[in-house]
Amino acid sequence: MSTYKSRSEVPDHEKWDLTDLYANEQAWQKDMDESYSLADKLIQYDGAINDGSSLLAFLKTQEELSFILRKAFAYTMFLTDIDTRDSHAQKLSAKTTQLGVKVSESTAFFMPFLLSLDEETLRDFISQEKELEYFEDELWKSFRFKDHVLTKEKEELLSQLGESFQGPSDTFNMLNNADIQFGYITNEDGEQVQLTRGMYSKLIEDENRDKRKEAYKAYYKPYVELNNTIATTLSAEVKTNATLAKVRNYESALQKALFADNIEQTVYDQLIQSAKTNIEPLHDYARLRKDKLNVEELRQYDLNAPIVPGVKAEIPYEEAYETMLEALQPLGNDYIELLKEFKEKRYIDVRETPAKRSGAYNMGVYGVHPFVLLNHHDDLNSLFTLVHEMGHALHSHYSSKHQPQITASYRIFVAEVASTVNEVLLINHMLDKTEDKKMRAYLLNHFIEQFRGTFFTQVMFADFEKQTHERAEAGEPLDAESLNELYEELFRTYNGPDIVFDDEVKYGWSRIPHFYRAFYVYQYATGFASAIQIATDILAGKEGSLESYKTFLQSGSSDDPLELLKAAGVDLTTPEPVEAAMKKFSELVAELKQL
Repeated sequence: MSTYKSRSEVPDHEKWDLTDLYANEQAWQKDMDESYSLADKLIQYDGAINDGSSLLAFLKTQEELSFILRKAFAYTMFLTDIDTRDSHAQKLSAKTTQLGVKVSESTAFFMPFLLSLDEETLRDFISQEKELEYFEDELWKSFRFKDHVLTKEKEELLSQLGESFQGPSDTFNMLNNADIQFGYITNEDGEQVQLTRGMYSKLIEDENRDKRKEAYKAYYKPYVELNNTIATTLSAEVKTNATLAKVRNYESALQKALFADNIEQTVYDQLIQSAKTNIEPLHDYARLRKDKLNVEELRQYDLNAPIVPGVKAEIPYEEAYETMLEALQPLGNDYIELLKEFKEKRYIDVRETPAKRSGAYNMGVYGVHPFVLLNHHDDLNSLFTLVHEMGHALHSHYSSKHQPQITASYRIFVAEVASTVNEVLLINHMLDKTEDKKMRAYLLNHFIEQFRGTFFTQVMFADFEKQTHERAEAGEPLDAESLNELYEELFRTYNGPDIVFDDEVKYGWSRIPHFYRAFYVYQYATGFASAIQIATDILAGKEGSLESYKTFLQSGSSDDPLELLKAAGVDLTTPEPVEAAMKKFSELVAELKQL
């Protein structure tokens, strides 16, 4: 049984035990009260940090508050997510949000203060207190931003304008989530009903081509109608990014975005170049898709249709977990034992129940353990989701176990590596075990689609972001026509000449919320390529590969992301990792064609 009428029907061993966080609500409230007290204490350091002793006292108080606040936030988030209708949980969640605002206000003075110091003064502070060695790396990482901080008056002005800078993103989100009205489609009863996003995600994969086309046209209808409005919004966002980068003394908006993680721009540029150089297998896959769908013209609404239909494997949760344990054996006994422990100790909330948050996630809580949310449906997709999320969870566990609180959380740049390594190992395990040609084709196609969505599509988006920002920095216009032309050109470059374009294709940029978080999506592609190389090396038994990967899992944010990956055997400053991933993709497409 994979769905339940109420949460009470779900066996306890498939539900979270939130007493690991707090024995009861009173214990949570005690931490909340303590947090408010600590926040008030932090405010008193504004203007009062004048030596190593006061700097240390501030940082220790801040870290203590951070630890408590994360626990308190996680508790209310989990209560809300297991039943989004629970009004009491919503009230508790609102309280933690209010506390978060107060904490932000209490510590807002610190970064401007730190960056107002000269290097010699900061070194002097650190030398005065031995315990400051614990915070030293993070202090110097923050201090890197000194050349990009303005005078106090200018910083205050930018701070006051912060809400205005958020305007383009807020406007798009309101349009995209609240105001947009999709077109109408014909339901199974022959009635005209308005399309929703949930309906679209299913219909665009429907085996009936007419249904796919109808859903596609209805989905794009508002984006076509609002083309000029959304172009104005995105143009404002890009120009704001370009202006702020210039004001803060960066060479470009891209350099500003890469600066925090200390990423060289060559990594970004090489990613795009390598993808374009090795794009032919993706075009090959489009031709295969056209052939298997038996269509005269391959259209955008054909790109998500199943080409290996009819594989319906029922995999109960217990069996899925055992399959995962078998598939991840290459990661060693300690990894497998931890996976068993996570299941036994109720770190995973397994089942879909009414009003439970959809999707899946992992959240590590330092000093406690990771919590994994699933909506398991006893099918193949649920198996892949389980393996993916447990990759995140074990990454969180190892980092928290081996790192102090200050470096226990890993950066976004490396966040998808562990989850993707697990998926690659699962696919290889299942391919090795299956003798069914149809299942083998299905698994190969699943992996290829992962490549297409997580790698190629994200690189295309990254290319679009780079070119739009470069145009803004050169003073060129970013209107609806130019954005449409650029996106259409890139879609053709990446997806190949065999796709016949409907008019809607060129409007694709206007529906992407990630474009309002500039230069974020490329990290999906670099993480995916890194994971492919790591998993390939481990499966090949390459000397030291497993040990270096385990070290990576234990490293949190103790070094810059590129350095952590280098230690794991992946050097993204060279083209090799992306080239190796492209070689793997080519092999997958070749085998699928053969099958």
